[in-house]
Amino acid sequence: DALSELGLAVDGRLSALSSYENRVYLAHLDDDSSVVAKFYRPARWTEAQIREEHSFTAELVAEDIPVVGPLVLNSMSLHEARVVHDGVDGHFWFSVSPRRGGRAPELDDPEVLMWIGRLMARMHLIGERHAFSVRPALNLHTFQIAEEVKQQWLSLCDQALALVKQQMPAELKWLRLHGDCHPGNILWTPEGMPEPGPHFVDMDDARMGPAVQDLWMLVHGDTAERRQRMEIVLEGYESVRRFDRRELQCIEPLRTLRIIHYSAWLAGRQDDPAFPMHFPWFGTSDYWRGQCDTLREQIGLMS
Repeated sequence: DALSELGLAVDGRLSALSSYENRVYLAHLDDDSSVVAKFYRPARWTEAQIREEHSFTAELVAEDIPVVGPLVLNSMSLHEARVVHDGVDGHFWFSVSPRRGGRAPELDDPEVLMWIGRLMARMHLIGERHAFSVRPALNLHTFQIAEEVKQQWLSLCDQALALVKQQMPAELKWLRLHGDCHPGNILWTPEGMPEPGPHFVDMDDARMGPAVQDLWMLVHGDTAERRQRMEIVLEGYESVRRFDRRELQCIEPLRTLRIIHYSAWLAGRQDDPAFPMHFPWFGTSDYWRGQCDTLREQIGLMS
C-alpha cells in the first residue's frame, strides 16, 4: 500500500532483501521493472539526518557520480507509512530506489583499483564543498560487555583509543564521505551492459571524516600487499584530487575504531527479537576474548 500510494503499480510480488539494519524489499511493477524500497530502522536516524543523506546523494547524482540514490516521487525522496508485513507493524520512514544489479569488483585488478580511486576522488571533491550539519562524524557509542571480560575489554579500549588519538592528526581535512565503502557496497556492471563500471550503493552511513576512510577498506592482503594496492588506488585518486599522505597513518586507527564501533553496533541491537537468529555468537565469552585479541593486535600495530 505504501508504494501504491506513491503511484507505483506494484504487481504483488514483494521479496525481502538481505539487510539487518533496515527493512529492504524488492518490489516488482506491472511494467516488468522493479524498485527497491528501504524502510529505515526507527530511531537510528532522525528525519533531518535522512534528508541530509538524500541531499548529498542527489548532489552526487547531479555530478554524474554513479551512486544509486532514492527516486523523487510526489516531489519527495523520503516518505512515511505504516507497515504491517513480515512480522513488522509500525510507522517507518522509507525511500524507493531503482534496482541496479552488478557483481563485486575485482579488487586484485590494478585497473579496477585505479578506476575506483578516481571515482572516490570525484565523490570527495563534492563532499568537501561543505559539511554535514546534522549527520554525525566518525565516533563511538556506549555498549554492553560480558562481565567476565568487561574490565579487560575496557582497558584495551582505553589503550587503543589513546593511540588512535595520538595518531590522528588534528589538522586533517574532514569532508562528507560515503562512510562505509567496503567492497560489498560497490557493484560492478560488466562492459557491454548499460552504464558499465562501478556504482556505489548504501549511503546510509554517510558522515564526516578523513578521505582515507573511504579508501582503506578497498585493499586487502598482508601488509605489503595492502600498501601496494593502496598506491594503485591513490594513483587513480590523485589524478583527480590531491590526497594528504598524512592520512595513511590513520588507517590502523580507523580500523581500530571500526572494530570497536561494530561491537557497539551489535550490542545496541540485542533487544531486537531477530538478533539472536542473525548473531547467535555475540556476547559470549569466546566472542569477547576474540575481540580482546584483535584489539591487542591493533594496539601492537599502532604502537
